[in-house]
Amino acid sequence: MSVLKIIEVLSNSDKSWEDAARKAVTHASKSVKNIRSVYLKEQSASVVNGNITEFRVNVKITFEVE
Repeated sequence: MSVLKIIEVLSNSDKSWEDAARKAVTHASKSVKNIRSVYLKEQSASVVNGNITEFRVNVKITFEVE
């Protein structure tokens, strides 16, 4: 039987929501082992002078507890 835990992480990128999600997983994997999945909970963006300047995501990362 596996025991899974979920953490919620916020991340941002100047490129895309996908890049922000990748950054969240990459950063979390430095201290969290056995990451199994990521769920994109929310997406938002910052706008300056009619242009998107930053993509933001709120993700849930699921990992197996040893």
